[in-house]
Amino acid sequence: MQPTSDLPVPTRALAVGAHPDDVEFGCGATLAKWAAAGCLMHHVICTDGSKGSWDPDADLAELVARRQAEQREASRLLGGTGDVSFLGWPDGELEAGLQQRWQLCARIRRFRPDVVLGHDPWRRYRIHPDHRHAGFLLTDSIVAARDPHFFPEQDAPAHRPSTILLFEADEADHVEDVSGWVDAKIGALLAHRSQFRSTMKIADLDAADELDAFRARVTKGLAESGARIGVPFGEAFKLIKDV
Repeated sequence: MQPTSDLPVPTRALAVGAHPDDVEFGCGATLAKWAAAGCLMHHVICTDGSKGSWDPDADLAELVARRQAEQREASRLLGGTGDVSFLGWPDGELEAGLQQRWQLCARIRRFRPDVVLGHDPWRRYRIHPDHRHAGFLLTDSIVAARDPHFFPEQDAPAHRPSTILLFEADEADHVEDVSGWVDAKIGALLAHRSQFRSTMKIADLDAADELDAFRARVTKGLAESGARIGVPFGEAFKLIKDV
């Protein structure tokens, strides 16, 4: 089946990631495209990113602060002018529980996004628990946010987004044409400098060839998604409209 493509630019968008850098990997170019067209873009990051180092002697408090700063800079590079919010749960220990749902529901009601983007929790063979729980936390929180009988003590009225876009999906059925926004996505990813050695497989932080190899890997994935709708570059999602 031919995927759908290119939603109307939303007035407000909310991207929810398990860790700093997940949003940039999953939908960074789409957010950059929308921000350039006037969309108010918000980020919510569910964990503190404190396990994002392979150094057993890392100063974890410093790492958490650094990753928050990197996330704010990545949002800025994508054109974001909205809120960058951190739920602060320990990295690797996120749960899609009631307390977490309360937190994310409150932000959905406050930010009032038209489109919400996040991890697809139904991806097969996903072994990272935070990505899985962040996806279920997102869908559970959207259900809560739209119904006034969930968490009535919150000081914002119920809100129902019009659309959910889930990245990392096995069965993606929507592609956003991001042909003009590849550099913005890569620039935002490279703001997460603390993740070069681990997530991005850049062993030498100043090696041009390793940076070029990372750029090539990202560009290749975008080209494969774009080919599904006949454009040079795209980001692919599972689209949910019946919210």
